[in-house]
Amino acid sequence: MSSTTIDEVQGTEAAASDCLRVLTRKDFQSPQTVRWCPGCGDYSILAQIQKVLPELGVPRENFVFVSGIGCSSRFPYYVNTYGFHTIHGRAPAIATGVKCANPELSVWVVTGDGDGLSIGTNHLIHTIRRNVDLNILLFNNRIYGLTKGQYSPTSEFGKKTKSSPMGTIEQPIRPIQMALAAEGTFVARTVASDQAHLRETLDAAARHRGTSFVEILQNCRVFNDNAFDEDKGRESLENDRILLRHGEPIRFGPGGQKGIATRNLAPQIVDLSTGEASIGELLIHDVRANSPALAALLAALEPPDFPTALGIFRDVDRPTYDTLLMSQITASVAQRGRGDVGKLLNAGTTWEVD
Repeated sequence: MSSTTIDEVQGTEAAASDCLRVLTRKDFQSPQTVRWCPGCGDYSILAQIQKVLPELGVPRENFVFVSGIGCSSRFPYYVNTYGFHTIHGRAPAIATGVKCANPELSVWVVTGDGDGLSIGTNHLIHTIRRNVDLNILLFNNRIYGLTKGQYSPTSEFGKKTKSSPMGTIEQPIRPIQMALAAEGTFVARTVASDQAHLRETLDAAARHRGTSFVEILQNCRVFNDNAFDEDKGRESLENDRILLRHGEPIRFGPGGQKGIATRNLAPQIVDLSTGEASIGELLIHDVRANSPALAALLAALEPPDFPTALGIFRDVDRPTYDTLLMSQITASVAQRGRGDVGKLLNAGTTWEVD
């Protein structure tokens, strides 16, 4: 056996061994120093992502992280995978190109409420409606953190910031309702401070085939601390949050003694402990409903009148954009053969300019 052949065999064996090796969180930790403000929820999101990725059975070289501009958009530097730190608001468009060029890749988009819902709104909406097989993580702290505290598209009406000293006069964008309006096939909300719920939600999003959109609520410790009251006590959180579970009645509060029912097609909080309503009157959560109507109703619940719903709002199967695109390309090649760029550029009507 020649030395060249031995090298080839050894290289093949090494590659096979690497593929068979069980990946761990450490494999996805970048040597780059992580630079976010102390206490930022981005640390928690990064940690849970690094725990979820090795459990997906995807080779590390098949992961790609794409980001835009903002604190969240440093993410590709901190995950030991391929990645692009792109331009403001355009991460979904670039990620779409990556996925369509190589459908075998697991592509993740990391964006924020400023990057994704201001200059990037149209890219985000069109990516969701097309159902490209991407995982989109939108970090929502209701403020522009990187540029030092201006109000963002998700800031509450009346929010006083450096750019709205008298209070913003704009109504906020509601990310979950926007994604549902675009007929998102996987739409979820979680919170950076609840690591178990965050990890569970990220894992479900990663396993969905199609666009998964996850809004992650978090505080900006420097410019918008307590945006989502992460420091409340357990009982307060039980009253202020609904944890959505597929097929289960929508309940909350200590012991699940409160729930959501509808009266005249409007949501209403009912108290089970007083006999005001029975469990049978409560709404039953259904992530697989073809209509997004119930999910939209739940997404509209917000303080101070209602608790905030966390979990998966919708999870349905539909053909993905990248799969349909590759099917069309395959069919076209079978009918007409492979294209010739030179012939294409010189086809049709041409002009000569003196």
